[in-house]
Amino acid sequence: MVDAPNTERLDGGGQLRRIEAHGVELACIVSSNIDDRELPLAVCVHGFPDSAHTWRLLAPRLEAAGHRVVAPFTRGYAPSGIPADGSYQLAASALDMSAVHERFGGDRRATIIGHDWGAPISYLAASSDPERWATVIGMAVPPGPALGASWLTNPEQMRRAWYIWFFQTELANVVVPADDLAFLQRLWREWSPAYDPSRDLDDVRAALGDVTNLEAALGYYRAVLGNGYVDPALDGIEAKAMDVPSQPLLCLHGADDGAIGAEVAEAARPTVGDNVTIEIVDDAGHFLHLERPDLVNDRILEFLA
Repeated sequence: MVDAPNTERLDGGGQLRRIEAHGVELACIVSSNIDDRELPLAVCVHGFPDSAHTWRLLAPRLEAAGHRVVAPFTRGYAPSGIPADGSYQLAASALDMSAVHERFGGDRRATIIGHDWGAPISYLAASSDPERWATVIGMAVPPGPALGASWLTNPEQMRRAWYIWFFQTELANVVVPADDLAFLQRLWREWSPAYDPSRDLDDVRAALGDVTNLEAALGYYRAVLGNGYVDPALDGIEAKAMDVPSQPLLCLHGADDGAIGAEVAEAARPTVGDNVTIEIVDDAGHFLHLERPDLVNDRILEFLA
């Protein structure tokens, strides 16, 4: 696992560094203080349909509070690479985050923060490799079995999850990229109705505009419920996917989330231990960290302090 030879500058003064993790090149947005190993590390993991730029409001707050920040584009999301074996199961991404920690964190335990797909990736990374991660923060997806159970017991959540079943079909390969990814714009509008995602959608188009990247993003869903490739060598890690991490864990969930209802987060409370704090954020949908950044970022910093 090595750095690519160049550090690229991003608009706004950020840096893009590239590492190799398990045969996949990961592009990572890093804070300006990333090389100061005396400071604690925070790894921020984005979800779907999103990109590492989603952390543009949290990262400066973390850096100002004395944290180093790494926000990788997860496997398959440009400018990160596409895995040759087509593996998008949770365990593969969890191992990617361990590789990010190995490169930037060294022998110190770090914080891992995830939103949407980034949340279960973070939970699994923390459960399967606890020596790397001291604290865990998840947003929009609760830890444990509550979400899976809701597909069997919660008719409203089954309705919200219609897109997951659609992604299992070949038709999705045609419909989702049509009209400049208008399908993904619809998801943002449904999931966070009060939020204008114009800036974010530009970043999404850059990450998923190529058909190979888009099919990679759909591959995360197909690895869980469809016929996506699942590496049997990762079965041991994948078996922990529903485990609740033992580290201090903060789960934040928008009260108006149109993708995963707040009642799913409430249903998770009896399934977690005292180390887990679940909080509902009023006046926020699925992308709560963008809709109410001051409140969410304040709460994250308070938790880490």
